[in-house]
Order: sequence, then structure tokens, then C-alpha cells
Amino acid sequence: MPNAQLSATPSRSRFMIELLLAFFLTRLPYIAIPFKWFESYFHELSHGIATILTGGSVSHIQLFPNGSGLCFSQGGSSLLIAYAGYFGAALWGYVIFLMATQKQTIRFTLTLLALTVAASLLFWARDVLTIIILSVLIILFLLPLKLKNSSQLNRLLRILGLMIILNAMVSPMVLLGLSRQGDAVILANITWLPAWLWVMTWLTVSGFMLWLCWLKVDRKKGVSK
Repeated sequence: MPNAQLSATPSRSRFMIELLLAFFLTRLPYIAIPFKWFESYFHELSHGIATILTGGSVSHIQLFPNGSGLCFSQGGSSLLIAYAGYFGAALWGYVIFLMATQKQTIRFTLTLLALTVAASLLFWARDVLTIIILSVLIILFLLPLKLKNSSQLNRLLRILGLMIILNAMVSPMVLLGLSRQGDAVILANITWLPAWLWVMTWLTVSGFMLWLCWLKVDRKKGVSK
């Protein structure tokens, strides 16, 4: 019983409602823009992490208002760095959803995410647009802390995690129309495997992360029995 009281895992029906909300919010003109920034940020952050983990160094990241971005780095494994963007964004979305299923740590989670963005702003932001976008993301993470109801905080963060996963699922599809640019083209040049194959792996990863979210919800129902 104590564990159930600490859990903020949604029911199946609530999960489906939150997933639909996440889907529609990512499709609304103008309103969807800041949420695309989240996926773009975690995409570039994942490039940066992969660079550092494979022995390279990150100069800076650049984010654009339309939701695209760039990570400028030297060294490291080109293959892992190129693949990490969409893979990492989907993984971050799942981790955020997972963290949002705990009531007691929700305020800590939001603060930690805000600090992560703040560190990126401090060390990797160089241009005005990127600084503005990262500042907006920090505010969006900290603003919900004014809510006294922790259940609302959990709900908002779960929806955000789902939105990041959905954006990570849709964004690679754009690469199919780009013949000479994008992570898929870089991977195709490195491995000689077609770009569409890499796009399909990213779609599979995003779908898998959604399935893991569903498993978390489904597991709760099984425990409640």
C-alpha cells in the first residue's frame, strides 16, 4: 500500500488520454513549437553526450526556432554520435515519463531537468537564439513548480515525456525527403547502408519506448489486482 501511494503511474485509460493529448499538442500550430524545442534539445544533448563518451569534445550546440538544431564537436565515434540524436531523444522521453511516475520526487525531477538545461546553456550555448530557446526551456521546467498539487506536476511531465517520444518518432521521417543532409545521410555515408534503413531503426526505437511506457502502465494494473 505505501508503494501504491507513492506511485503516480497512470491507469490505462488515463495513459491513452495523455498520449492523445501529447499527439494533438505536437500538431497544434505555434503551441507545438516550444515542445519541438524539447525534442531538439535532447536530440543535440544526446549527440553531445555520445561525443564525450567516445572521447571527443563538444564546442557548442545551436537550436533554431523551427525545432531543428546542430551539435558542433570534434573527435569521437562518428557513427555513434550521428545515431545518438534520435535514439537519445526517444530514450530521454521515456526516462522523463518514468521519472514522472513517482510522486515524491517530481519536484526534484523538474529541478534536475532545469539544471541540466542550465548547464547546457552555460557550457554549450554561444548564439542569442540558442540562449533564448534554452532559457525558455528552463522556465517551462520550473514554472510548474508553482503548482501545489503534485499530481498535476506528474501529469504534465508524463505528457511532456510522451511528446518528446512522439516528436522523436516523427522527426526522422523528414530525413526521407532530404537527399544530402541529416543524420541518416551521415550514417549512410559511414556504413553504406541506405538512409531509410537508419530512419526505420529510429522509428523502431521510438515505438519501443512507447511500448515500455505502456508496460509500466500495464504492470501497475497487474500489481493492483
